[in-house]
Amino acid sequence: MNVTAEGPTAVVVVNYGASALLETNLVQVDDEVAGLVVVVVDNFTSTAEQDAVRALCDRRRWHLVASPTNLGFGSGMNAGVEVAIGAGAEQLLLLNPDARIDAASLGLLVDAVRAEPLTMVGPVLRTASGALWSDGHDLYLDRGRMRATRKREGSPRVAEWLTGACLVLSTTLWQRVGGFDDRYFLYWEDVDLSWRVLEAGGRLRVVRDAVAVHDEGGTQVRSSERALSTTYYYFNIRNRLVFAAHHLPTRDRLRWALTAPSEAWAVLLRGGRRQLVHSPDPWRAAVTGTFAGLRALVGGRAAARDRRGGHGQQP
Repeated sequence: MNVTAEGPTAVVVVNYGASALLETNLVQVDDEVAGLVVVVVDNFTSTAEQDAVRALCDRRRWHLVASPTNLGFGSGMNAGVEVAIGAGAEQLLLLNPDARIDAASLGLLVDAVRAEPLTMVGPVLRTASGALWSDGHDLYLDRGRMRATRKREGSPRVAEWLTGACLVLSTTLWQRVGGFDDRYFLYWEDVDLSWRVLEAGGRLRVVRDAVAVHDEGGTQVRSSERALSTTYYYFNIRNRLVFAAHHLPTRDRLRWALTAPSEAWAVLLRGGRRQLVHSPDPWRAAVTGTFAGLRALVGGRAAARDRRGGHGQQP
């Protein structure tokens, strides 16, 4: 299947200190797919890293957006997609540096989007060892906790969402929803984008025959520790409440605020218990993230639309 037919496809990657991953994962995709437009947004980490990314882009004839600062994931993607659309892209593959997809699976995703331009699609994601990492997610609206869609039981109030590690959508749908929301910086922006796709009359779909490989958290896990980065903790905890502030009715915002401490604890435990004994940093990230989220929840209350229910199944 030639993904260049009926308008070009662009792959947009936001890099943060992961030029070595681009050398493997992104080069593989570019080698396998003829005519692919490649855009790399490099969020600044060091001069040496940005020079390495620039040299790679020059060698591969990729488009480079070299940011002098760290724009975050969503804003970085927005900048990269703007370049991709300027280059004539009609389909967009949004890909993490630590993810890779082959030509056959990408072709299935692009075909699905061409058939339904208002549908955002993703593949089944597996780890390098072959274990299932993602095949669709639910956000439980009563509490603000996430779970794999395949584990849903009964009829809870849920909003489905697709991970931003690997997404394909049309530029038509991208422009309809306005891209990523800059307010998140990192994490939860894919949940927010999925919500707004549904809100705009679009659909979400996991293409089961398409598979991508994801080395989870390759740019956020500390190499010498099990603990995740404080950036991971802070923004996951904060952005859960930012999402509630901008999308949920009053009753749900109140529930999410009341469960903020227990949900912050659940996020901390993703990095194991030993870290909590050896360093105050995870605790500090959790506390500051919780208070920043609560401030956003209070500040966004007047602007948030007080709707009944929401996307997904109703109780």
